[in-house]
Amino acid sequence: MKKPSKNLISSVLTVAGLLLTQSCAPLSADAKPAKPAAPIIEKKPEPYVVKSVQHGKASWYSIKTNYGTATASGQRLRNDAATAAHKTLPMGTKVRVTNLANNRSEIVTINDRGPYVRGRVIDVTIGTAEKMGFVGRGVVPVKVEVLSKQQVASR
Repeated sequence: MKKPSKNLISSVLTVAGLLLTQSCAPLSADAKPAKPAAPIIEKKPEPYVVKSVQHGKASWYSIKTNYGTATASGQRLRNDAATAAHKTLPMGTKVRVTNLANNRSEIVTINDRGPYVRGRVIDVTIGTAEKMGFVGRGVVPVKVEVLSKQQVASR
């Protein structure tokens, strides 16, 4: 029997290597590796309880529309802050504002007074309005839930 040439051996090894490499490749060019299962996260109970609820309209305000950064509480107004203006709630009160047009909600802290337009119950910062999806509309129907810290039962 005749001894195989080096070229033949080299060609056979090259083909075998290509076949092995192809068997390790994904089945299609757009195939994606499987994602690991998302961990199960237990939702902690919210640290607040609802004390009272108001319904009305919300609008937004910003440094530009407020003509500066002064607030009634003395805190500096920031467009991206989770703060709001309310006519009567005490400064520092936490409220959950829910946009009834899309059910998005945010928890904000009262640090200013207003709005002074009939039918409006709260003014939120422009950053909060963006998160709630109503900057373009300007005014939306809302539910305002006044929150208080949940008391932990002592043993």
